[in-house]
Amino acid sequence: MTVERVNPPGLSPPTGFSHAVVATGTRVVFLAGQTALDTDGKLVGGTLPEQFERSLGNLLAALRAAGGTPSDLARVTVYATDITAYRAHAGELGRIWRRLAGRDYPAMAVVEVVRLWDDQAAVELDGFAVLP
Repeated sequence: MTVERVNPPGLSPPTGFSHAVVATGTRVVFLAGQTALDTDGKLVGGTLPEQFERSLGNLLAALRAAGGTPSDLARVTVYATDITAYRAHAGELGRIWRRLAGRDYPAMAVVEVVRLWDDQAAVELDGFAVLP
């Protein structure tokens, strides 16, 4: 499998994402939205960064169970219930991403939503990966 991250010089420099990802492989893994649920189905984390860390960890656990690694991620969408809070914590969220997933950034979007399936969830991540 090959993954090429494309960041054209005519676009604003990306921070924590890639403008485009070209992936060639044999398997596509679609990852369901993950919130900060623990193994008992209870939402954990009282802060946005805590919930982001658990949500990303859950997404990566599903990816690993399917045979992938963070560098196989081609696309991730982040759904946040408070985009102002998300932006305020952007530096911390970036550090959490780099610690858990590294610096091979997928194409990403952050979308503000009114609420998520889990009432107390502040953030949810979904995405897809291309595996060899």
